Amino acid sequence: MFLGHGSRRFLMLTRVPFSSRSLFFGYIRTFSILTHRNLFTTRFDMNMQRCVVRCVPCESKLTISFSLEGSNKQMLREKTEPLGKVLSRIANGLMKTQSKAKRSKQNKGKSETPEAGNVKPEISLCINGDHVNAETVNSDAWQDGAVLHVGDLKYKVERNPPTFTVSEMPSSLMSGFPVCPKLEIEFGDLKDCKFTWLKESSPNAHLSGDPKCWMEAGHDRVFTPSNLDIGLRVMLKCTPGNGSKFGEPKELMSSGVVEAGPGTCTFDSRHLYTQKITDESSLRVVSYNILADIYAQTDLSKTVLYPYCAPYALEMDYRQNLIKKELSGYNADIICLQEVDKGAFLDSLSPALDAFGLEGVFKIKEGQYEGLATYFRRSKLKLLEQCDVMLREALMADPLHEELLEKVSTNPSLKEKVVSRSTTLQVTILQSLCDPSRILCVGNTHLYWHPKGGNIRLVQMAVALKHIKQVVMEKHPGASLIFAGDFNSTPSSGLFQLVSQGSVSENHDDWASNGPEEQIQVGLNNPFQLASACGVPAYTNYVGGFQGCLDYIFVEPDVLQVEQVIPLPSHEEVTTYVALPSVSHPSDHIALVCDLKWRTSD
Repeated sequence: MFLGHGSRRFLMLTRVPFSSRSLFFGYIRTFSILTHRNLFTTRFDMNMQRCVVRCVPCESKLTISFSLEGSNKQMLREKTEPLGKVLSRIANGLMKTQSKAKRSKQNKGKSETPEAGNVKPEISLCINGDHVNAETVNSDAWQDGAVLHVGDLKYKVERNPPTFTVSEMPSSLMSGFPVCPKLEIEFGDLKDCKFTWLKESSPNAHLSGDPKCWMEAGHDRVFTPSNLDIGLRVMLKCTPGNGSKFGEPKELMSSGVVEAGPGTCTFDSRHLYTQKITDESSLRVVSYNILADIYAQTDLSKTVLYPYCAPYALEMDYRQNLIKKELSGYNADIICLQEVDKGAFLDSLSPALDAFGLEGVFKIKEGQYEGLATYFRRSKLKLLEQCDVMLREALMADPLHEELLEKVSTNPSLKEKVVSRSTTLQVTILQSLCDPSRILCVGNTHLYWHPKGGNIRLVQMAVALKHIKQVVMEKHPGASLIFAGDFNSTPSSGLFQLVSQGSVSENHDDWASNGPEEQIQVGLNNPFQLASACGVPAYTNYVGGFQGCLDYIFVEPDVLQVEQVIPLPSHEEVTTYVALPSVSHPSDHIALVCDLKWRTSD
């Protein structure tokens, strides 16, 4: 937003490190919501269990996992180690387990039969019925389809089967809002996976433990619960696949029940204009400051900045539900987001937008917990390069800005303010898949917020434009520029004049925006011919103390023609709950959305 950001207090966020995997042969107890193994045994001999081997070229060790004596066992072994050592270790481990069980029975006063003594079990690995030589190294021995014999037990070896490395259900589910699980897969592709959604037949029916309490609800990667599902838990059965085979399925049950949604949201009517993905000759672009959670959760935000907003509507889980539904409903090809929490990018936004065909890149601000994210539609665009830069570092270190740095340095007070900002420019180079000659340079930024910081924003914008020009000229000649973001500048500002009219004079009022003690005189020119694709709305930021247009999508009109501007919410919708954010709108900003059409050469 424009006013009040200077008083925001940064919350110290910590992430608990993920425990490293055990490097020794041990027991890992597993828990499952439902017994599913019987549903997926048709691929194997009925008397065989699974032995999963993970062996990748870039690692010196492989992992062998199987179930024995009711517990999962995992062994991390050198690839070059002889097979015989592994088989001997399995045998010794089994004998230790049996010995512990024997001592336990003796301690309980139970007698042992003579046959119950420790007898080393026969352990072998066979391929096509033939024993694998004990001197064969692990990387060659553990082949897909081999059979591990442990006494009377048989295990079918699966080498590098498709496997979910991450599988998590969102913590908050609301009626009418898409549920997008976080899934990451190894040796497979999410498009080849199988999904089955289930919901309880009645509230708390899952407590009965009866599998019949679950009713099938869908087979897509994303599930949107209805009002009929309020009060019910949801489960996802997902099986990883790679097009030729399937791996071990996962079952994810929601931690809570489906809750009622807020009803009509400010973006619902906008989605009527974006029901379909654009064709190959067009691009739908979105720019949106989504309000970082680290700012929304401060006492200042709750009591001073947004006192009119219900506290629960400022919670991250609630707002993320709204943001994911809003963004997915635009069916955009390019999305530029500002104030993106790192955790939200990794755990919420990217899993959700990935399910809708979008891939994202993230650039965090130095020393902060939020940054910029740019998403693009995989079916239409591919990523060529990222040329991100911190604006103060570019100004100080890149000879390209030497002249501007000299001017700024004449005013130590101004220079100190400029170089203390962590303002970042994200530059993403994309190529059209249907026409490789179409290259896009997508700029995304969030400039300095202070209302008296017009002079600082002019310096930042001058650095940004020159950096982008250098990227285009030296690396991607002919690339077309789309420059979007929260520029924290109204249409009457020097920055807007620089971008849209091509220059700003050394005498512009913005150079003295914070008084004569910070004033310098610099004439600036824009190396690009740009226009605001969405024009100049009455406001893109609407809070209790300020309403104004701060966000823009700038394009080169001689290359990209504006085909459609998606109408902003009506004033009545924006002010239904006084101002933004609200229970029906997740941010203090409003998303800009437009359709651009490639101009054809005559």
